[in-house]
Amino acid sequence: MYELEEPIYFYVMTSALLCFALFVWRLLWQKRAQQRFATAISLKRLTPNYSRFKSWLKFALFILVVLSLSMALVNPKVGTKLETVTRQGVDVVFAVDVSKSMLAEDVAPNRLEKSQQLVTQIINNLVGDRVGIIGYAGSAFPQVPITTDFSSAKLFLANMSTDMVSSQGTAIAEAITLAKTYYNDQEQTNRVLFVISDGEDHEGNEQSVIEQAVAQGIRIYTIGVGTTKGAPIPIKRNGILQYYKRDQNNDQVITKLGEETLQDLARWGGGQYIEGANTKVVVAKVKEILNAMDKKEFEAKQFTDFKDQFQWFLAAALFLLLADVFLLERKTKWLEKLNLFNEDGGH
Repeated sequence: MYELEEPIYFYVMTSALLCFALFVWRLLWQKRAQQRFATAISLKRLTPNYSRFKSWLKFALFILVVLSLSMALVNPKVGTKLETVTRQGVDVVFAVDVSKSMLAEDVAPNRLEKSQQLVTQIINNLVGDRVGIIGYAGSAFPQVPITTDFSSAKLFLANMSTDMVSSQGTAIAEAITLAKTYYNDQEQTNRVLFVISDGEDHEGNEQSVIEQAVAQGIRIYTIGVGTTKGAPIPIKRNGILQYYKRDQNNDQVITKLGEETLQDLARWGGGQYIEGANTKVVVAKVKEILNAMDKKEFEAKQFTDFKDQFQWFLAAALFLLLADVFLLERKTKWLEKLNLFNEDGGH
């Protein structure tokens, strides 16, 4: 198992692209300048030992130095020991709506990304709990099984999109049915399901399914994402707006937050409805709900003794830097024989 201490420094790697562009520009500028000074044949006679291959090799070494230094700044750490630890917590499952209506931008940046932000911040504030994630639209699908690995859960959460389910609609009942299979610990008395949705296009057959879930000790809370005023549904390709979704009569579809639906679901599920507009308020409310519940002890395996690995990348950068310093842009006999750039033997 590994973790990255400062992943933000991955952005340093993009400087390699800038260096490559500058290097190519320098070669083109140098070539034009040399052509004004002398002909190609004259230049070869004036600089018989110049090697274009070594020039590219020195640049490649420099790029490797930049990449190695950026990895040293990121400082990947490797877990060296797997231990069984005792934790206390609640089993929390998130059912995230990924239907097309979640693309509406009445909350920034859109309803789906807002939902992902809410779940991410809730997970960040959990301590000993276990989490699971379900996605649903016209059908439900398991995204993350119940786990204590919060990093993996957040990674899979970030990859959720409205393209994951081809059939449209909001199959909340199917999501709740699937959630019942997540709670695999029979001794866990506190089981919580958070449904994050705009409450639109529901199938209307949820009450009986919710009653069955409640009978199994599952409490259902709903978080509404969107506004009652509503907004059109943008259809984009590569981030560029193509059109807004229209109905069979070619009228622009306006999707609105179905608060009453979500309030009914929460009431039937023994929980409550939470307005999702303010992330801090939602996180505080969820913490209050979970803290009021009895925590169950359970065992979980996790990696410990994470050791820094930056020194290997730093050593590689220093070695490559030294190699670059001592590597001259002159031909050597074995390279001259290879003649990689068809340099006519340097004559």
